Amino acid sequence: MSQTIGKATSWIVLLLALCASFSLWAHGVDDDTKQFLTVNQGVNILPYMYIGAKHMVTGYDHLLFLVGVIFFLFRAKDVLIYVSLFTLGHSITLLYGVLADVHVNAYLVDAIIGLSVVYKGFDNLGGFKRLLGFQPNTKWAVMIFGLFHGFGLATKIQEFNLPSDGLVSNILAFNVGVEIGQFLALGAVLIAMCFWRLHPSYLKFAKVSNVLLMSGGMMLFGYQLTGYLVN
Repeated sequence: MSQTIGKATSWIVLLLALCASFSLWAHGVDDDTKQFLTVNQGVNILPYMYIGAKHMVTGYDHLLFLVGVIFFLFRAKDVLIYVSLFTLGHSITLLYGVLADVHVNAYLVDAIIGLSVVYKGFDNLGGFKRLLGFQPNTKWAVMIFGLFHGFGLATKIQEFNLPSDGLVSNILAFNVGVEIGQFLALGAVLIAMCFWRLHPSYLKFAKVSNVLLMSGGMMLFGYQLTGYLVN
């Protein structure tokens, strides 16, 4: 019994660690990346792929949302469908936002991304069925929130006023890097969850885990909304 609780607690601690790290990464790009993006000229496929992958792997908000999306998905086909919808959504707005030079407030977008985490945790707990009497279309919800996540990625890139020379190729490379990073991060999460699902603690602590997921989303929402009001 103690071993089962210990494993469940370890997963919960991981979720909390992801939530706690937001203060370190929120609206953040490390100094080396800033320097590269500022002085970069021309087409640089591999560096932009690396930056995209790195941003997704360290993107606590995107990863928390994906954890919520796959939490109760037990078939590989379902995981593929939902992740593909999320990928399609954030790819559209990432590319459109940067290439069409559409500017949105980064704090407000990130606040909505925080709410997307809250939404998914609440959805996993069956909250909408109890509150509204019906279940909103989960595929559409993942797709729509994917659009907001894409704008969140776009705002990070737009902060650097990238030169037009090679912009299309570089942004496409960045997007490919984001997908690579998403694949790596999601793969690690799926492996951990598959092992956890072998134990009764998975369903036993599902409610606690999704409440923590909602709490993490509220922390992100509050942090970004405060940033919007202060700045």
